[in-house]
This record gives sequence, structure tokens and C-alpha cells, in this order.
Amino acid sequence: MIYFTHHELDQYLNEDLPYLDLTTHLQAIEDKPASLEVFTRDHIIVSCMEEACAMVEMLGCKVDFFIPSKHAALPDDVVLRFSGDYNDVHKAWRSDQVLLEYSCMISTYTYQMKQAIVEVNPHCELLTTRKTFPFAKKFCIKAVLTGGAMPHRLNISETIVFFDNHRIVYPTVQGFYAAIATFKIKAPEKKIVIESDNLEDAKQLMRHGADVLQIDKVSLSMLEDIIHYKNSHYPSVKVLAAGGINLTNAQQYAATGVDGIVTSSVYLCGMANLGTRMKLLS
Repeated sequence: MIYFTHHELDQYLNEDLPYLDLTTHLQAIEDKPASLEVFTRDHIIVSCMEEACAMVEMLGCKVDFFIPSKHAALPDDVVLRFSGDYNDVHKAWRSDQVLLEYSCMISTYTYQMKQAIVEVNPHCELLTTRKTFPFAKKFCIKAVLTGGAMPHRLNISETIVFFDNHRIVYPTVQGFYAAIATFKIKAPEKKIVIESDNLEDAKQLMRHGADVLQIDKVSLSMLEDIIHYKNSHYPSVKVLAAGGINLTNAQQYAATGVDGIVTSSVYLCGMANLGTRMKLLS
């Protein structure tokens, strides 16, 4: 699983706490122990709990209870409880809660989407795009891994995907098809993935050696036709469905027999409905 260094967590905390908590500073409360618990109002898959606990301890508090990442939590379950000086508990409060709200929602949505897919197609993988929040790729990827998906592309340095914008340098479409053989020679250990949006183009790409077809924004019937042709003539080729697929329609696309569903929707699902309760211990 992805590991965050203390330096990275320090940077996150420093955005919210660059100097002091001005509100509690005005209260001038000394030597008051307090505890805070974070609970969920919905059924969620817990994510990034390791980072939440680490930040609690970095701010001088003690973790008393937590539900580990990848585990489910039901409505009203406490997912994290920590204690410490009243002022330190306040410092850890919102940073931890916000981290968990975003990560748990991504993991939960990812998990729900994955379960909907495998219910109708156990051989179909849920793949997440590289369209993560700017400056938050590591966080987003950890959350989707926790939810059970696989990254489709971590970056453009480690995967090969040809889009329409890559075809414009070839005078004819046949010139692009012919170039596929050269791509495979130059990158023998990589899969050549090519986006397509129609049956005839998909047939030509398979005939010329494409390893994976990413079929973008097509009807379910066309997707079924492409998969039927692939299964009959090029069974080793993999077909991915992409474009506008989310929790509401993922099962329909999975039922066509695709090998994977590519989505960005897991990054756009909002925040988990978490609440907090704080109390003084003496």
C-alpha cells in the first residue's frame, strides 16, 4: 500500500496550521485533557486511517481507537478516537476529519462501483484515470486502491495510450495503422493501448496489432459488437470501456463483457458524511 512520509504529512498540516490555532489561543485554556471521536453517518469503506492516526500523534495526541483502512464502518460507528490536551485536540480535529471525509468517500464509491461490476462480470477490472486532484495524486490513488480498483494510468511516462490527437501527424489513417508495428518493436515490454470510437476503426486496430482498445463514449450496442468481433477474431486483445461511466451505469457496461472500465468519477463523488464529538476528560 502507498506510504506517506512524515514530511508529506507535515506539509499537509502546515497548510491548515502554519502558526497557531488563533481561536483556542484566545481562550487561554491550560491543562484541560479532552478527547474527540470521529463517527460516520453512512456505510463507508475506511481509507487513509494510517495517515490520520500519524497526524494525531504528530500533534501530541494519543490514538485511543481506530478502524483500519479497507474495513467497513456502519452508520454511527466511531472510526477514530483520540485524546490529549484540549488545544492539541483542536489542532488535529479538522485536518484529520477532512482527510478522512475525502478519502473514505473515494474508497466507498470505488468499492460500490467495483461490486456492481463484478456482480455481472467477475473478469472486469475497475480502472481509474490519472485525472486526480492536482497536487493530490498519491492521496487519490491510495483511496482508490483501498476501494479495490486499479490505476489505469499513474502518469504518461509509464503507459502508452494513443488518442486521436496522436493520429494527426500521419497523412492517412492507414499510415497510423502501419506505424503500430513500429511502436511494438520500440516498446516490446509495453502494451500498445489505442483509443477508438467505432467498429471499423477497432477492427483495423486489432488487425494491425493493438494490444488494448480503449473504446470511448460509444453506445452499449456498438461496444457489444466490438467485443463480439474481438472474441471471434482476436481473443487476446483487451477491450476497455471509457467515457462517462460512473456508479449509475457501470454495471451495464460491465455486462457487455469488457475487460475493464476506465473512470474518473471516483474523484468527483464528494465527501463522506462524518461527524465529530468532543468532550473534556476532567
